[in-house]
Amino acid sequence: MQSQDVAPRPAPSSASSADPVVDVEQAEAALVEHYPRLVRLAYLVLPPRLGRSRRVLTAHALTQRALPRNRTTTPVIPAQSTGRGVDPGYALVRLRVVRTALEAGLPLRRLAWPKRSQLPPLLPQVRGLKLFPRSGGADELALDQRLSALSAPGRAAYVLRGLEKLPDDDVRQLLGAAGVADADAALREADEVAGQYALLGSPEFDPCSLQARPTDLMRRRQHTKAALAAGAALAVCGALLGLPGEGWGPDGAAAPPYARNPAAEAALDPGRLTKVAAAAWETSARTDFSVWPARGDLTGDEELLRRALAVWARPGEEVGVSATPGTPTGGPSGPPQLLYAGTVDSARVVILHDGLRIARYAEPKDGTAGAALDFARTDGAGRAEANAVVLGRADGNVRYLTAPWVTKAAGRDLTDPDAGARDLTLTDGVTSPVGSPVQQQSGACASWHVLELTDGSDTRLVTDLGELVPARLTTGRPGSAKDASGAEALGTWAPYACSLGAVRGQGVRSVNAWQFATQPLPDSSGSAAWVCTRAETWRGDGARVMAQFRTPGGAQGAVAAKAQGVPACGERDPHVLAGVLWKSEGGHWYLLAAGGRDTKSVEATGGISDSADGNLLTAKAEQGAQAELKGTLENGRKIGGLR
Repeated sequence: MQSQDVAPRPAPSSASSADPVVDVEQAEAALVEHYPRLVRLAYLVLPPRLGRSRRVLTAHALTQRALPRNRTTTPVIPAQSTGRGVDPGYALVRLRVVRTALEAGLPLRRLAWPKRSQLPPLLPQVRGLKLFPRSGGADELALDQRLSALSAPGRAAYVLRGLEKLPDDDVRQLLGAAGVADADAALREADEVAGQYALLGSPEFDPCSLQARPTDLMRRRQHTKAALAAGAALAVCGALLGLPGEGWGPDGAAAPPYARNPAAEAALDPGRLTKVAAAAWETSARTDFSVWPARGDLTGDEELLRRALAVWARPGEEVGVSATPGTPTGGPSGPPQLLYAGTVDSARVVILHDGLRIARYAEPKDGTAGAALDFARTDGAGRAEANAVVLGRADGNVRYLTAPWVTKAAGRDLTDPDAGARDLTLTDGVTSPVGSPVQQQSGACASWHVLELTDGSDTRLVTDLGELVPARLTTGRPGSAKDASGAEALGTWAPYACSLGAVRGQGVRSVNAWQFATQPLPDSSGSAAWVCTRAETWRGDGARVMAQFRTPGGAQGAVAAKAQGVPACGERDPHVLAGVLWKSEGGHWYLLAAGGRDTKSVEATGGISDSADGNLLTAKAEQGAQAELKGTLENGRKIGGLR
């Protein structure tokens, strides 16, 4: 985890006799304490052309080599703007990290010995695996591309501003001490990139939180064979000559190597992709992704399709790979189905389906650098869930590819049900851009844009939760929930729309909102609403349940209780019990608890002791009091409070 202390400011570029001397032990303590911050700094300054895996290892190597061998003089460090003292040890190792990261980006010269930082790191080493940070969102990818266009000093200036929160004067001093000839030019270059400094702290740029993938297995196998061939040739030939008949025995029932396996070859052949007829869904017994036709202006581009299939089977080091929880990322077992191949904004996009997963391959229009591969589970999808797939996100908007049975698409703000829907154009199933809430920060939610789809006489709402397949929104008691359409359903969802941010990136299939109780408030304060939201996942487990409480006039509900992986508030167990401490306008504290209509009685024990017949409990309480809730259903079954 990144250290949360205030980073010390850099030292001036020149030393004096009064400069502090840093012991090796002091430098080591600073390096260990701030190691994640220093490695992230090195990773961001290193040239992107190294590739994500080598940047990770080089960042760790440079940071570890920043430890001096003996007592070292470090320039005087100015005091923090807060007046807090600073650590000379940290200033020293940070300066050494920045200096060597800048050197690593220098080109090799023919007549000069390369610096150690310009060569692949000797340590650390990882055999047989590629390590790279977790993929972020569209904003992180865009920032990474903009930083890659800067020079090494410009990149360092931007990172020191954003990650270390240094003013420009201190950035100049540190860059000068690191050997940058023109620090002012580096700062001007950094000014060309928008100041999205908060993104520098995201997992996309965290070389201490890594994903692992195998290296190119075929190439590794070939290199291993080549390395062993010379030494093993004599022994192998002698053994073969000494064997009767045909020498080594056959492989029995084993299949040929992967590259010669017919099923594997078919999966990588763009000519064998499954392409469904445009009207197949009208007569098919199934209405899911398997009957989507192939659409887009590049469905005949075999080179693009070949690249998409090859990357799916063997993603390279520089390919950003992401998958929803519980989704395998291996190659297809046979020829997948082509859903889309076309140009979306500034990228070429291919959408494929193998019966279990949706795979999205995207590459820039002008090359393949920065290609991305995303996966999402879709097994068991029906007509209600196979309505749309995300094609791309840009500038806070998202474009969808809709199902062939969708006749109309519109966007609406879920937090404002009276605002009405804004019609979207549909071009060969592709929507015009609609607002996406994916990048919306928690705590600052003022709107939540969703997609409204019309399928014949049915209308459905789906929302982008940062994955390939948007989540379906429903309302009603579990077991009889219906699509969130109509004034009543929109009114139910409006105060709780922003709570959808808590389930982003969790592989969510659908989210249901159920108002299970209305409770009169003491001190004549009106009535409060109790709503349970349950997010079901594609993998079946890990559902997230939240009981929310809203007082009269409240713009948004407040989460009173939440749990994960429990059956409460779902089809298998359509019951829920939750409580909250509430302060009236008169300054009195109360415990308010509520269950569903079939709750016969509610009891509180612990810090508050009280009980009530029926599904509602109102008990006087003290601020900070804690209680355990128990309920009895009409059939005599006991349930506990959601927590």
